[in-house]
Amino acid sequence: MPHRIVVRAHGGPEVLELESVAAPVPGPGEALVRHRAIGLNYIDTYFRTGLYPPPTGLPFVPGNEGAGVVEAVGPGVTEVEPGQRVAYAAGLGAYAELRTIAADRLVPLPDSVDDATAAAMMLKGMTAQYLLRQTYRVQPGDTILFHAAAGGVGLIACQWARHLGATVIGTVGSAAKAELALAHGCAHVIDYTNEDFVARVKEITGGKGVPVVYDGVGKATFLASLDCLRPRGLMVSFGNASGAVEPFNLGILSQKGSLYVTRPTLFTYTATRADLLACAGELLDIVAKGAVRVEIHQRYKLADAAEAHRALESRATTGSTILEP
Repeated sequence: MPHRIVVRAHGGPEVLELESVAAPVPGPGEALVRHRAIGLNYIDTYFRTGLYPPPTGLPFVPGNEGAGVVEAVGPGVTEVEPGQRVAYAAGLGAYAELRTIAADRLVPLPDSVDDATAAAMMLKGMTAQYLLRQTYRVQPGDTILFHAAAGGVGLIACQWARHLGATVIGTVGSAAKAELALAHGCAHVIDYTNEDFVARVKEITGGKGVPVVYDGVGKATFLASLDCLRPRGLMVSFGNASGAVEPFNLGILSQKGSLYVTRPTLFTYTATRADLLACAGELLDIVAKGAVRVEIHQRYKLADAAEAHRALESRATTGSTILEP
């Protein structure tokens, strides 16, 4: 019988339980996918802890990203067919050997991208795409600030931004991560454990600040990041690795230069199939060209998902992590 990870109560990594289940059957509009690789993302911990309530309630199967082969399709499916290699970043349910999923959320994979790479990059890579190409369209000559530059999204986004002609300032939490960020697109790296990143950004930009800050860290960096922006700059808060951003007085935005703030999500930017295929298509193209390298630095068995979560939350990981069924 196939296995999956289930969460029956919110809590720490220990609530991730391995169980055997009957093979699911695809319903109308659905496809049955046998995973070859499953992506691990920080958002998985948000659902596990209850910071983000799972849409279906408890119990649930975590994970939003995977790659594999279509084994069967339900009535009315035209988007994919059995035997086709696919990947996705969609709703919960990825921590499983087999899963059913809405067929219109699946992206066909080209031969140039292997399953592990696809599973490691769909959520993080499409996040990088909407951040850099849609939320704020990075232009040649821009100087931008990207927090957690050595993380999964950061390593992809910083390479991509450099390819677009931007000068990337990245923040990291250790000397080892600083070296990694420098090797993956950053022109300047700030170790926030021993440097004041606001002062360094002002120094690098000659006091002007940057037009955009990309912040997946959240609580620990949000307010200071506003001081890195030039007048009318954009603060893009897209994650909560250090905790949720606390409520603040909107008047701060006017005081600091008529700033903008947005809290985007990948699921909004890929809500239609056309948007999904456009976003994924640009990602697959830039990876196939070699302009962006997706590096898998950690691999865990599906049964060891709790260990993988512990490593992720302790910030012991760099780059991408996958679970192998």
